[in-house]
Amino acid sequence: MAEALRVGIAGLGTVGASVARVLSEKAAELTRQCGRPIVVTAVSARSKRKNRGVDLSKAKWFDDPVKLAADADIDVFVELIGGEEGPARASVKAALEAGRHVVTANKALLSKHGVALAEIAEKKGVLLNYEAAVAGGIPIIKTMREALAGNSVNRVFGILNGTCNYILTRMEAEGLSFDECLKDAQRLGYAEADPTFDIEGHDTAHKLSILTALAFGTRISAGDVYMEGISNISQADIRAAGELGYRIKLLGVAQRTESGIEQRVHPTMVPTASVIAQVHGVTNAVAIETDILGELLLSGPGAGGNATASAVVGDIADIAKSRPGFQHGPVFGWPAKQLKPYKKAQMRSHAGGYFIRLTVHDRIGVFAAIAKRMADNDISLESIVQHSAEADAQKTVILVTHETTEAAVRKATDGITKDGHLTTKPQVIRIERAG
Repeated sequence: MAEALRVGIAGLGTVGASVARVLSEKAAELTRQCGRPIVVTAVSARSKRKNRGVDLSKAKWFDDPVKLAADADIDVFVELIGGEEGPARASVKAALEAGRHVVTANKALLSKHGVALAEIAEKKGVLLNYEAAVAGGIPIIKTMREALAGNSVNRVFGILNGTCNYILTRMEAEGLSFDECLKDAQRLGYAEADPTFDIEGHDTAHKLSILTALAFGTRISAGDVYMEGISNISQADIRAAGELGYRIKLLGVAQRTESGIEQRVHPTMVPTASVIAQVHGVTNAVAIETDILGELLLSGPGAGGNATASAVVGDIADIAKSRPGFQHGPVFGWPAKQLKPYKKAQMRSHAGGYFIRLTVHDRIGVFAAIAKRMADNDISLESIVQHSAEADAQKTVILVTHETTEAAVRKATDGITKDGHLTTKPQVIRIERAG
């Protein structure tokens, strides 16, 4: 039997402890599958004394993860520290430069420094695996990097944040407010004490930027993702969506357009009959549209210790199966130095249907003025619904447009606002075709 694969783990939180436990409990099965044992020989974390539910007494302890990363007695460095800078970046870079394979779940690190780290990995002939960085236990990276050879990707989109999906699911199912659902998500551990990173779309944007590089062969450009969160979604939007045959999801969408690559994260109305509309709770789902295969949808647990640990262990197992002299594929599907500069498509040229909710003064001439603004911007309406608002002097007008442009919708709503007919800001939600 081949020599054991020696693994060093930096970060022993929920995921790190789960990885160590799985490698221990599934040792015999992994040895059979990989043709060699996988052994945790070194670890690093903030506290040495903490009970993590797994015996690590035989593993060498490092206070400094950077020293662990460069240690000659490991073959694979597993980075589960988190963060785009600091010890996470320093240790991953040190491991690659020392010729160690790296496995990471760090989406923030990859979205900012992924290309530079990929260049080091490819130069050194080692693997940089990151399945756990996007969509938890769903094997989306492996699918895009290996299983779709010959396919050209046109669009990739999905539910990439379990916290937001949980909140929107509860709002619809139980008629609760956003704030009520967020508090419950925090109580259950689905949301952080400061939930901004999740609910305002940053987490989804980091993941989407990595998928964009894989899909289109461009350099990662997380700073060019258009972002809207879900904090302004109300029960009025949830109810209106249901009446119109839609469900609201926070989607990350990347697609090729004539003007460049479009990356966007925002609340989206998807048809209730679509598969992605049936993805509830903390579950994630990613759809890939290609020229040969058509549309492929992968769905499963997107977060949590076990789901993330499963992806990390899978990446470690892939390294264990590889043999010396084997030529590894590029980190992002294309050699890092050949990744094309990212060309950003203009978001305001985005075309599609739109849901527009307007709360207006209940007076003569308002509806005619709204219709004129729409007509002036060549916006064709699929449906118009009026409701009495909570205040007697207000009305709610809900418009669903046929395909039009983002620029036209924004110009029309800006005009309606300037006309003085609105009592609150207009709510605009894109409608996305979805499988």
